[in-house]
Amino acid sequence: MTTTTARPMSNSLTTGRLPKWMPWALLAASWVVAGIIVALTQAASADAGDFNIAGAVFLGTILFDIVIFVIAWLVEGARQARDRLVTSLVVTAFVIALLPLISLLFTVVVNGLPRFDLLFFSSSMRNVVGEGGGALHAIMGTLLITGAAALISIPVGLLTAIYLVEYGRGRLAAAITFFVDVMTGIPSIVAGLFAYALFSLLTDDPGIRFGLGGSVALSLLMIPVVVRSSEEMLKIVPNELREASYALGVPKWLTIIKVVIPTAIAGIATGVTLSISRVIGETAPLLIIAGFTTSMNYDLLDGRMMTLPVFVFNQYANPGTDVQVYLDRAWTGALVLILIVMALNLIARLVARIFSPKLGR
Repeated sequence: MTTTTARPMSNSLTTGRLPKWMPWALLAASWVVAGIIVALTQAASADAGDFNIAGAVFLGTILFDIVIFVIAWLVEGARQARDRLVTSLVVTAFVIALLPLISLLFTVVVNGLPRFDLLFFSSSMRNVVGEGGGALHAIMGTLLITGAAALISIPVGLLTAIYLVEYGRGRLAAAITFFVDVMTGIPSIVAGLFAYALFSLLTDDPGIRFGLGGSVALSLLMIPVVVRSSEEMLKIVPNELREASYALGVPKWLTIIKVVIPTAIAGIATGVTLSISRVIGETAPLLIIAGFTTSMNYDLLDGRMMTLPVFVFNQYANPGTDVQVYLDRAWTGALVLILIVMALNLIARLVARIFSPKLGR
């Protein structure tokens, strides 16, 4: 008859190693403690304002550096404690770089939630002077104008990148690269002025305002981003894949369609998303060529069309008698714009995951 003896249970805190969850728990606890300290300090001060999220995160991260070093020194020894301190300092540098983004998101969410309701997404500002109203006309205008700009920019940018990587040689390719670099630095208001001047000459109407003009202006800003990002993604496709396709007798154009583009589709989708995010918040060119209105307009070829950036600017710059009502709508418009950009990034990741080549066997 054999007997088995149970292994003695060992606590990781007594074996010279911290558990893997400990640093994350300490970081979260440090942020909570720092948040409480900042909140109490602001409450005790005479000029208490909004909660300082950036200060709380920064103070909590510094507190985490100290706590993780002390605990690691007591449990794991001096050498491992120094290693964890250096790692935590790297995390601190990363958090400091994110502080403006954290503060921006916190401010927009806090100020945008009061009007984040059904009325905001189901009504326009037509005949609205004070309370009420919404941004349905601006949301639809943003989606229509940005979608049309993407339809213009993505084919042009992708085909240009394919030409530069697969076919371009000599002075023509060098000239295209030069002009793409120049277009990258064009101020957005110049793109709006170009679209306005172009359509004013074509239609002989000096007061022309319509949505398609805004799409053309935004496409001037999107094309160089699409070209550059797609070009870099196509360059990193291994030449061995192209050579293997050529060896099987596949023509070059079919190799590009079936081999090169599917291999680089993840990076291309990310670059396209970045280009859309680059222009979806532009205000100056749309103020010039698309104008603004308080009514719904689904026609890109006729009439002024409101967009979310212009809506936010107009609500902030031209408030009525009840200023807070207009500011609430402006903050909510900014929050919706951020959510649209986040949704675009999630869609790009989904597209990249679905269409990227499967390397597993």
